[in-house]
Amino acid sequence: MPICIECRYPVKTLYTEYSKADDQSLGKGVRLTQCPRCKRFADKYVEHDFVVLFIDLVLIKPQVYRHLLFNRLGRDDDRFDRSILRLGVLLLLFDVYLTWARIEKLTLPPTSPYLPASSSLSLLSSTLTSSSSSSSSHTNTLPPHEAHTNAALLQAQPLILQYFFFLLLVCSSTLAFHLPIRLLCSVSPAKLPAPLARVYRSVIPTYPYPTPLSTALLVSSCTKLFPILLIIWDYDLPSSATAVSWAVIVNNVAALEILMDCGYARAGVLVGVGAGLRSLVANAVLTGVGLGTGWGDGSNGLGDVDGAVRWLGSVMGKG
Repeated sequence: MPICIECRYPVKTLYTEYSKADDQSLGKGVRLTQCPRCKRFADKYVEHDFVVLFIDLVLIKPQVYRHLLFNRLGRDDDRFDRSILRLGVLLLLFDVYLTWARIEKLTLPPTSPYLPASSSLSLLSSTLTSSSSSSSSHTNTLPPHEAHTNAALLQAQPLILQYFFFLLLVCSSTLAFHLPIRLLCSVSPAKLPAPLARVYRSVIPTYPYPTPLSTALLVSSCTKLFPILLIIWDYDLPSSATAVSWAVIVNNVAALEILMDCGYARAGVLVGVGAGLRSLVANAVLTGVGLGTGWGDGSNGLGDVDGAVRWLGSVMGKG
């Protein structure tokens, strides 16, 4: 059942359509429903196009999230809307590109089996340089300053293998982010011991419908599309990726709070748990294959656990 995006009051319909109107393309055949509680339009976004919706999503307006999550994308059969599936695939593929571009610039870890000993680092650089000068200009050798980065290892592999590796990496980290949130919200505190149930209820909100949770997380992750500007302008990729990741986390917290009406502190706990597990899974995969994750060298891997913990602590302190 649709709701008023201003006060969350259930309404029967969002608009009334008149078949005898002269020009329905101009909106003359549609009359918006007035909310019986707050006396404002139940859903003004019915008449707005996608550009306005996207701008208000970036501005984290609760009204546009209620319009999307309850009135447009919400379904009674607890299944994903087709547009959400398309959005999820788009975000996944773009995240593969962004992750690929960021990871290959990170330094190989000291424990990587592909990193030579310190005494032979100069030998590796000279070898790469000499091989580059003796071969044709179409070889895939790297300049000396990139000899000890992930790119040195990645470019030694076939391109299709690199793509499937990052696709697997992004898929696994995305599942590690969504599944814990869905699982935690599906647990009923009534099945837990009384002391634990009170603590659990105060920290984790209960929401028995997992599909709207993933829908909210996907819709609020549209900010990931901003780095598409990297194709036009040359930005500092690690810095821009960190800024976008924090913007996505803020939008995720806002989306879960708007969906469940649980308060920002509890929504922040959910996002913090999901982001932490996503980072652990992603960095475990990268470390397992001998790639650098960015930990300990001033940059961030996929998730920024330390930053998430600090941010979560500040949110809990305010709450």
